[in-house]
Amino acid sequence: MTASSTRRTTAARTRLAAVGSLAVAGALLLSACGDQTKDSDSESSGSASTSSAPLADKLPKAIRDAGVIKVGSDIAYAPVEFKDSAGKTVGIDPDLAAAMGKQLGVTFEFENGTFDTLITGLRSNRYNIAMSAMTDTKDRQEGVDSDTGKKVGEGVDFLDYFTAGVSIYTKKGDDQGIKTWSDLCGKKIVVQRGTVSEDLAKSEAKKCTGGKTITIESFDNDQQAQTRLRGGGADAGSSDFPVAAYAVKTSGGGKDFQLVGEQVEAAPYGIAVAKDQTQLRDALKAALDAIIANGEYEKIITKWGVADGAVKEATINGGK
Repeated sequence: MTASSTRRTTAARTRLAAVGSLAVAGALLLSACGDQTKDSDSESSGSASTSSAPLADKLPKAIRDAGVIKVGSDIAYAPVEFKDSAGKTVGIDPDLAAAMGKQLGVTFEFENGTFDTLITGLRSNRYNIAMSAMTDTKDRQEGVDSDTGKKVGEGVDFLDYFTAGVSIYTKKGDDQGIKTWSDLCGKKIVVQRGTVSEDLAKSEAKKCTGGKTITIESFDNDQQAQTRLRGGGADAGSSDFPVAAYAVKTSGGGKDFQLVGEQVEAAPYGIAVAKDQTQLRDALKAALDAIIANGEYEKIITKWGVADGAVKEATINGGK
């Protein structure tokens, strides 16, 4: 998301309570995966046969016949998508995809890629969709580079399925007085490249005064950023609230990090679909609405301790 302004979410305080709920997944190990190999990093999320699936006829014929939706995803962003100790792709997105797959009669096949290349992969038909805790923004919808304001592609459509803000975290017991983004002036923050956190850090750095700025170090994935902070190479880190909360809960058995301040810039996560794939987009919307209606959606996000980010219906291009 383009972070030109910082607005606090009304649910910020209540969502912090969700940190404790993330213990349900605490035994799972995090694994940093950044390459884009296809053979070892592809994994499927379940499906039903097309003959029994209630929404199968809504899919484009080519996808219905193939029985697979190829998903580009940065599979190193726990608890949204990551590898467990057995190397299986797990998390909020794979679980939601599996539930939608039952409605559509197809398998969602997750393929690992670095976050900032996912939309490019979508444009080149490497993937049918991108599902990776991707914030729906007007810039992404319109194919605009948020740094330069220049058109870089045709943009994508988003099917919004969750809401999350951005959080700051520090080493536990060493917040250095950091409570808000303005407190980062004169300090160093680590983020994942191409994310809302990186955009927000760049925007806030421009507001610093007195000769100070925010030093920003960007990485291919969030695990690398966490490692840098854990080793003392930065003052703070930032990522989406569910991810930051999960890291606080699980890293070092809860002894490595702490959340500071409140989450900001609440915005929708969206499944990205190419502009010319309206039938696929609408089929996905029907499937998401169906699992919201039948209760599967609520079960999944409650399982992962992030029920405060729930949506009541699927929305197309709801990002600002």
